[in-house]
Amino acid sequence: MAGFVDVLLRGLALCGQAVAIGGVLFALLLLRPALPEGGPARSRLARSLALTAIGAAVVAGAQLLSLGVQLSVLGAAGSGWPIAEVARTSFFRAGVLRVLACAGLVIGCVVLARRPHRLRWWITLAGLTVLLGVGSAWTSHAAGRLGPRAGLLILDALHQLAAGVWIGGLLHLTLVASSRAEAGWSAAMLKRFSATAFVSVAVLIVAGVGLTLSYVDGAGALLGTSYGSMILTKVAVLGGLVVLGAGNFLAVRRLPGSSAVSLQRLRRFVEVEFGLGATVLFIAASLTSLPPASDVVADRAAFAEVSVRFAPRWPVFTSPKITDMPVDDRNAPRTDADRAWSEFNHHWAGIFVLVMGLLALVHATGRARWARHWPLVFLGLAGFLLVRNDPGAWPLGPLGFWESMRYPEVLQHRIFVLLVVAFGVFEWLVRTNRVRVHGAALIFPLLCAVGGGLLLTHSHAGLNLKEEYLIEITHVPLGLLAMITGWSRWLELRLPPSAGRLPGQIWPLAFTLIGVSLILYRES
Repeated sequence: MAGFVDVLLRGLALCGQAVAIGGVLFALLLLRPALPEGGPARSRLARSLALTAIGAAVVAGAQLLSLGVQLSVLGAAGSGWPIAEVARTSFFRAGVLRVLACAGLVIGCVVLARRPHRLRWWITLAGLTVLLGVGSAWTSHAAGRLGPRAGLLILDALHQLAAGVWIGGLLHLTLVASSRAEAGWSAAMLKRFSATAFVSVAVLIVAGVGLTLSYVDGAGALLGTSYGSMILTKVAVLGGLVVLGAGNFLAVRRLPGSSAVSLQRLRRFVEVEFGLGATVLFIAASLTSLPPASDVVADRAAFAEVSVRFAPRWPVFTSPKITDMPVDDRNAPRTDADRAWSEFNHHWAGIFVLVMGLLALVHATGRARWARHWPLVFLGLAGFLLVRNDPGAWPLGPLGFWESMRYPEVLQHRIFVLLVVAFGVFEWLVRTNRVRVHGAALIFPLLCAVGGGLLLTHSHAGLNLKEEYLIEITHVPLGLLAMITGWSRWLELRLPPSAGRLPGQIWPLAFTLIGVSLILYRES
């Protein structure tokens, strides 16, 4: 649990870092030159600097919490927190350096929001962003390698700085676009940002390829380890992000060269671009929790072992008896009965999701208004999960309802069931126009996108690296389909009706494919 919390904190820190780094470059290169224009330009700069300061504060807070998590884990393994020993490590020093850089960024943003013409503070802010990227590189795999590592540290720092300029800059661009002054989206500003983003993407890809060649020693490592799988996942999401960014880049190139223009459609695609970028950052954070693929030799999965997990097989809808399950020992190794139980659960969950996806597809045709009630199927899914999630707990296992709540995994499953019920009811109320709160319809796509991102981010790597990886690899298609579902639905809602028609057809199909993937799920 502590490992997953640490990954989430690292992901949060990378997102905050991107907002801070991207904000400084966005303000320095795009907003500062427009200051002589007066009022609106000054207001936009202040908003961007405020967001930059928030991003830096998020980095500092997440870094401090991450250090606390590491200390707590070490303290639980020994006698007390080894603060003195940890303070002598390069990881701790790099963390402190990041916190100090963030403090400087916050101060600099406050000063420049009041006196934006002070050149020395702009130079200081640019230097602090570089320091922030370098400090982050010192907490990565590059800092822990044996032998010469200067080249890896430089590549890692460039990789993170480029990601910040691109992904963080997107958020600042969206912030400027949300201002009432439509001049914030001038064609000239967009063209300058797209050129900056293009260079950043090039640096990001080149540095990323260099790091991958250093950490992944061949196709076997790429396909047979959790690290390699996460690299492929990151490339897949980044590929979609690059395609979307290229489309936006070409759209900007075709804009008129003067005056402000209405760019609602482009604005919506930039929102999705930033969302995918944030997911890439969380995947990058997850990579830091895994041993590089080149270091995993004995526990690599063979290609045949990986491919069998994706080989279509008719689902089995028969479950082992509860007496066949090792319910008396929650720490017992997984048995064939455990795997069969899990497969049965996935297959029936897939039936529920498939029904919802098909109903959503029927409703998308506009010819079956009754199909809008498809979210109520979530209630059936929740009931099934309540009964089947934990075979050792109530209502099937020997543990009573309240007794089972003492186990964190059982408590998490119960909370998840309540969330499924709440989500299903809420989405049904939205679909039937019983809830008309502005933005309520965006809850569904956001949860899909975030849930898909967590599936891609969460690593099961533990003591048995191969077995855990073979389970983890089956979650990748589910995560990617969930993200397609979420962001397509987002575009359907945010774009004008004519432009949102295609995304409105894509997301129900992706949702249906999630059900199909669950039905074909296998662990043996």
